[in-house]
Amino acid sequence: MLKYYPLLPWAMWCKPEQARSYTSPQWTDVVIMMPGSGDSTSSNSKGGVFIQSWKRIGQMYQTYLDMWTPHLISRWVACFVLLTAFALRIFLQQGWYIVAYALGIYHLNLFIAFLSPKIDPALGDYDEDGPELPTKANEEFRPFIRRLPEFKFWYSVTKSTCIAMICTFFECFNIPVFWPILVMYFITLFCITMKRQIKHMIKYKYLPFTHGKPKYVGHEDSGKVITTK
Repeated sequence: MLKYYPLLPWAMWCKPEQARSYTSPQWTDVVIMMPGSGDSTSSNSKGGVFIQSWKRIGQMYQTYLDMWTPHLISRWVACFVLLTAFALRIFLQQGWYIVAYALGIYHLNLFIAFLSPKIDPALGDYDEDGPELPTKANEEFRPFIRRLPEFKFWYSVTKSTCIAMICTFFECFNIPVFWPILVMYFITLFCITMKRQIKHMIKYKYLPFTHGKPKYVGHEDSGKVITTK
């Protein structure tokens, strides 16, 4: 950081008769380097480079996610392969049961959000003119809008499975527990949660899938071709 301090004219400290004879004072700028200014400039440049690099990595990551979006089957096959690898590691290592239990609870919550509508009819505060839930196949087509879209569901499942897989490489997460209790508790929680979700679907008469979308097929041209000689 540079600061400029003008020097006072010599007339301010010279004798009065010399000051009166002085008609055009000259001003000179002195450049003073403040202590630590070079370090702050270099640190700001390094911070800017780091921020730009981080933004670039984020853009590349988002680009790869966008490339994966239309490949639904491939995405879920890779996800199931990752889940199978995690289950095999838990089974072979005979540990990290608490990590597997936490992952299962998190996936259950994601699955319930995937099956639930974006606007819960039980709340009663939705707009009547807005999109409603599809109830019959012969009615006007109304797509089912999920609380958790399919892509976000897949992304959350994949990311959480990767994090759980990383946790299995650290002994601090290998808490000794009696795993049959965790399995029974998870099965009980799964049955209770799914029973409540099925009752909700029956009560408000909706299915968590889009069905009945009309498909328009062009009419075949059965007319005869008339050729002129």
